[in-house]
Amino acid sequence: MDVQIEFRNVSKRFPTKREPNPPYAVKDLNIRIRAGEVVSIVGPSGCGKSTLLNMGAGLYLPSEGEVYVAQQRVTRPVKQISFMLQKDLLMPWRTIRQNVELGLEIDGVARERRRAVALELIAKCHLVGFENHYPYQLSGGMRQRAALARTLATDPQVLLLDEPFSALDAQTKMVLQQDLAQMLYDAKKTALFITHDLVEAIALSDRLLVMSHRPGTIIEEITVPLPHRNNPLERRKLPEVGPLVSRLMELLRVGQDGLEGH
Repeated sequence: MDVQIEFRNVSKRFPTKREPNPPYAVKDLNIRIRAGEVVSIVGPSGCGKSTLLNMGAGLYLPSEGEVYVAQQRVTRPVKQISFMLQKDLLMPWRTIRQNVELGLEIDGVARERRRAVALELIAKCHLVGFENHYPYQLSGGMRQRAALARTLATDPQVLLLDEPFSALDAQTKMVLQQDLAQMLYDAKKTALFITHDLVEAIALSDRLLVMSHRPGTIIEEITVPLPHRNNPLERRKLPEVGPLVSRLMELLRVGQDGLEGH
């Protein structure tokens, strides 16, 4: 299977005039993610997980090493990648449909086509009837649904997801996990997912990458040998989940750095 995103010997530090050679934020990262694969990264707070995603999107360049998307070296923001964050970042002056259309509009897609794509994704994200509402009129969970629809609208090859559900209540989070998992599965999308929720990581992923304390590096890769990747609600019920959580907690030394293991 084709490798969709790859980090080759990647390290990153953030020099300043006062500190031209600061400590590394991440060091010696080697990651290969295949097309259609969902991989979650877990690690202590401050270990460089978000830095890794920013390099994947071309927002930061590595201090050392190289990042590739679809076999092309990343040297600037990458059109084939969409990024979803903890905050929905919807534009308050645009309707939900207009927010979903934003990336397509920037790409110069014709009005009727981008409207059709937006309405299809709004339906898949269970927002029918709210397409002409503004963000302030929606709940936090509904806004995140809209943000997910916007993330998928440009038909990206790779989705980078930085704790997109962390601010939601437990029930809403599980519903959105279900929606995300099904859409990724149906569209055969590749995703790199950051979370502090260990069960969420197991429920959504084909593989787990565990990062060390700063400077962040990959200390273990765990294959998730469980069915129902498109149905995290069912996967959560499997008896194998408990031992996987225990293994992650052992690796992360839960509590030492405030990691939340739900």
